[in-house]
Amino acid sequence: MKIALAAARFINGNVAFNLSQMEGYMRKARTQGAELVCFGESFLQGFDGLTWNYEQDKDIACTLDSPELTDMKRWSAEIGIDVLFGFIERKAETLFSTCVLVSCGEILHKYRRISPGWKEQEADSHYWEGNSSEPFLYKGRTCAIALCGDLWVYPERFRGTADVLFWPIFVNFSVEEWQKTELSDYAEHAGTISPHVLLINSVTGGEAPAFGGCAHFRNGTVSASLPMGEEGILITEIP
Repeated sequence: MKIALAAARFINGNVAFNLSQMEGYMRKARTQGAELVCFGESFLQGFDGLTWNYEQDKDIACTLDSPELTDMKRWSAEIGIDVLFGFIERKAETLFSTCVLVSCGEILHKYRRISPGWKEQEADSHYWEGNSSEPFLYKGRTCAIALCGDLWVYPERFRGTADVLFWPIFVNFSVEEWQKTELSDYAEHAGTISPHVLLINSVTGGEAPAFGGCAHFRNGTVSASLPMGEEGILITEIP
C-alpha cells in the first residue's frame, strides 16, 4: 500500500484555501502512484481556526454532509485516490475534532479526538471529545486513527490494536527541537503502540507557526521522513 503523507500549508479560518490545498495535493499524490493521501489534524478549518465563541464556530464547522465534505468525496472518486484529513465537525449543537478516511468517494471511517488538548480553556459545553477508538479494516489491514495528544494521554486505548496507525497531529516545535529530540521521542513512543505509525503535521504561519514534518515510524524507528521545515509529500509504503 503506497501512502502519501502531506506536509501541507493551511490558513486558519480559510476553508476555501484549505480545500484547494487538499485537492491539489490529492492530484499530486495520485501522479506519484499513491493510493491514499493523509493530512494533519483539523486541516480543513486550520488547527487555530476556532474562536471558542460557539455562535461563530458553528458556522465554520462542517457536518458529514456539508458541501466541503461532498467536495472531498467527489474528488476522491474523480481523482482515484483515498484521502484522510482532520476537520471540525458539527453534529447538532456539538463540535468535535474529527478525522475521516474517504475511500472511493465514501466515508469509510470516522474518528473523533478523545483527548482534550485541542480545546482552549474558554471552550464551553458545545465542544466535546469522542469516546471510541475502535480499529477498522482498510485494504486488508487492521488500522486505527489517533489525533495528536491521544497517543500520549491514552496510549493503552491504541496499543496492539492495529497493524497501521494514522497519527495526524499539530505541533509547533522549532525545526531544531524536532530534529534534535522530538522526532526520536515520537518514534520511540510510536513503537510501543503499533508496528507502523504514520505521522502527519501541517505547515502554517501566524503567532504559533508550524513547520510540517511527516514520518513513517516502523517498530519504533524512523523508516522514512520528510524533514520539518519542508512543504511537500512523503511517499511511503506499507508492505
